[in-house]
Amino acid sequence: MSDTQTQIENRPPSVATLFLERVERTPDAEAYRYPTPAASGAGPDDWKSLSWGQAAERVYAIAAGLVDLGVESEERVALASSTRVEWILADLGVMCAGAATTTVYPQTNAEESAFILSDSESKVLIAEDAAQLAKAVERRADLPNLRHVVVVDATGVETDGEWVISLAELEARGKAHLEKHPEAVKERVAAITSTQLATLIYTSGTTGRPKGVRLPHDNWSYMAKAIAATGLVTQADVQYLWLPLAHVFGKVLTSGQIEVGHVTAVDGRVDKIIENLPVVQPTYMAAVPRIFEKVYNGVAAKARAGGGAKYKIFQWAAEVARAYAKATQDNFRRTGTASAPFGLTAKHKVADALVYAKIREAFGGNLRACISGSAALAPEIGYFFAGAGIHILEGYGLTETSAASFVNPGEAYRTGTVGKPLPGTEVRIADDGEVLLRGPGVMEGYHGLPEKTTEVLESDGWFHTGDIGELSPDGYLRITDRKKDLIKTSGGKYIAPAEVEGQFKAVCPFVSNILVHGADRNFCTALIALDEPTLLGWAAEHDLAGRSYAEVVAAPQTVKMVQDYVDRLNEGLQRWQTIKKFRLLPRDLDIEHGELTPSLKLKRPVVEREYKGLIDEMYAGSRES
Repeated sequence: MSDTQTQIENRPPSVATLFLERVERTPDAEAYRYPTPAASGAGPDDWKSLSWGQAAERVYAIAAGLVDLGVESEERVALASSTRVEWILADLGVMCAGAATTTVYPQTNAEESAFILSDSESKVLIAEDAAQLAKAVERRADLPNLRHVVVVDATGVETDGEWVISLAELEARGKAHLEKHPEAVKERVAAITSTQLATLIYTSGTTGRPKGVRLPHDNWSYMAKAIAATGLVTQADVQYLWLPLAHVFGKVLTSGQIEVGHVTAVDGRVDKIIENLPVVQPTYMAAVPRIFEKVYNGVAAKARAGGGAKYKIFQWAAEVARAYAKATQDNFRRTGTASAPFGLTAKHKVADALVYAKIREAFGGNLRACISGSAALAPEIGYFFAGAGIHILEGYGLTETSAASFVNPGEAYRTGTVGKPLPGTEVRIADDGEVLLRGPGVMEGYHGLPEKTTEVLESDGWFHTGDIGELSPDGYLRITDRKKDLIKTSGGKYIAPAEVEGQFKAVCPFVSNILVHGADRNFCTALIALDEPTLLGWAAEHDLAGRSYAEVVAAPQTVKMVQDYVDRLNEGLQRWQTIKKFRLLPRDLDIEHGELTPSLKLKRPVVEREYKGLIDEMYAGSRES
């Protein structure tokens, strides 16, 4: 048995144990960086640090405070907050108290928040601020189990010392408890078993109520050891963490960091990413495809605004980047060396000086790799960044598999695949093409829903992902689509809409979201939402300056511009995949209207229901209608 297998198989029962071990090994090493407003009240944020020892002081105080509030083993403590260092400290505090965290997205409305708090039987809610507290207050009558609300940022909040207390007050209670019972937290951690519930994450379902996914402590302990075993991250790394920690993708990154012991800079404000990257200078970061699409569109828009010559240089450099990435990846696969033909390498050197170096600088200048997950990244966008020296390693997993089931292996990564399974995870492809997974990362089941659990989890441990995929002979997985999202036209042809949508995102620099429709129809259509900042920049150059987004998308020249990109897309598709008609949406899709999940995935049924009129209009008069 290899050292890696031994470490994974002999893993401790919980990440709480791993945290205590990490603190003991490197108490003075930097653990977290986080922003605070500049002392002057103006200008960029100041960044402060916590060592592992300092983080532990706060974690133990939070854990002991929860014990003092009467929280027992496996009882749920809900956490409704955006991504910030206190989220991580609170989550670790919950785990070190032997309790279980129920994650709640801060964007969740009062009704759904109340459902999650009630269904999970959460005894305590840790709320970010007055806005999150207000949701609990509004539905308090429906939450008889909720004994306390702890507010992280208590600005404008009246605490009563009992139902509503501040995080600072909770930590003070915890310190007082530890003075009387100095071993209280360590005793709680020592009592944790691997099968004990650690986290309840509610999936943002496209229809009906969300389901609570039960993830025991062993899931996170396994993930921590398996991530470390990949060798993708080292103790010298600096991670920039902005992903929603209520989502399993963000949460798993905290487990890996504790095992490896590197620095994590935490700031969930998406509008601050561009400003933060040069300050933090991360060596790696994780993101969802929409972020890379936005960066790509932004770079293209900037080049276009610089005039025709600059835009032509960008277009040339983009093609060189893709060709170079494909050549180097193909050569690495064959020979183990990432090289390209001499002529292409010479062009790449010129393009690097003109275009790519500036892109890398915008990412902070030290980025070794990005991890992309949660949805499929369009391969052409992946190849562009790869050629520009921003190596995007796609991974794959679900809430039900603790997020990280597959990841691309460092230098040997292959754009368009999600890589190989993590050590200890098994995969097989069912007869109908569905990806099945088995291993220590798979959930215990859905909370209070045994019949839903048996629909996806077989008695021998195989989990049905609902995704269609293909395995290469050497073990790389390519996800082609969601099983339920596959389109079968009235002519009997199967189409993977995500594949067509991804290709369009690579072709059209103005697109924000696209939904391809065609199930039981005799041709495909598309609903297209455009990226507002990029579009309005284009509009100013085409006699549409000063008009609103809705007015610009309704303009004939905008429709013509998008039609040109649709024609270009169609040239590379099979006849039955081509987009015959499209409609531009009057606004972009968003989380607030329920069209995107908090991890920015498209909710197809919601969008199709909302824009049924536009879809019907595209098929009106066709032979099928």
